[in-house]
Amino acid sequence: MPTFTALTTLPGKAAAYALSEALEALEPTGVGVFEIEDGSGLWEVGGYFEAAPDEVALALLAAAHGARDFAVSELPETDWVAQVRRELHPVSAGRFFVYGSHDADLLPEDAVGLLIEAAMAFGTGHHGTTQGCLEALDALISEGFVAENTVDIGCGTAVLALAAAKTWPAPVLASDIDQVAVDVARANARANDLGDCVICIEAAGFDHPRLVEAAPFDLIFANILKGPLIALAPDMARHSAAGGRVILSGLLLAQADDVIAAYVTAGFTLIRRAELGDWATLTLGH
Repeated sequence: MPTFTALTTLPGKAAAYALSEALEALEPTGVGVFEIEDGSGLWEVGGYFEAAPDEVALALLAAAHGARDFAVSELPETDWVAQVRRELHPVSAGRFFVYGSHDADLLPEDAVGLLIEAAMAFGTGHHGTTQGCLEALDALISEGFVAENTVDIGCGTAVLALAAAKTWPAPVLASDIDQVAVDVARANARANDLGDCVICIEAAGFDHPRLVEAAPFDLIFANILKGPLIALAPDMARHSAAGGRVILSGLLLAQADDVIAAYVTAGFTLIRRAELGDWATLTLGH
């Protein structure tokens, strides 16, 4: 069955969410709202439909909410799992090797394997931010850093938590604001024989009793976005142990300086800034 998308942009978070609520009247199968991380202040609102949406109704909604005209597209039927398997190749990041079960025979004997299935392909290690975080972790390990209490904030597939759990014997916490991501993280932990070592919970930032009780952490991953990273800086400082490390990404190169400034203000020191394509990864000490 084909899927139709209707996408538009408009300035302001409140206006975007108001439009998304109004869009529900057209009975889409789903609605998404995303901030465009380019400094423009624009937000994207999208609806997904099983049949072609009413373009006149879309035009009226856009006009009423000060948005650009909706761009409507038809997506062909696709076996996404099969396509991902064809397109996602294993990734080496320092000592770590991220792969799917269909590429298990390519796992080097001396590598730390991280099995992430194609069906769970957001945060597989192929994006420059995830790869950058794995390389930052590899650098810390090479320097002799040892983490006894680690958390992965906004974990997605939990590939970073898995890497930490395969490096050190202590349990690792992994949290995400999205319950689907938490379920995927748990499945990945089981697939890597780490079901008892990676504890996955639904939480926004550090807002969960389990995270509060476990703090302070001596290693914190947060591969999310510029805005949430800056907002989390004070909480990062409160939950980070003295001498601890944080590894941050999800950042375009032009956004890194603003995040560094926020974390320096919160009491961190920049240890390393690495760039991979258009993306920056930061390692900071507390």
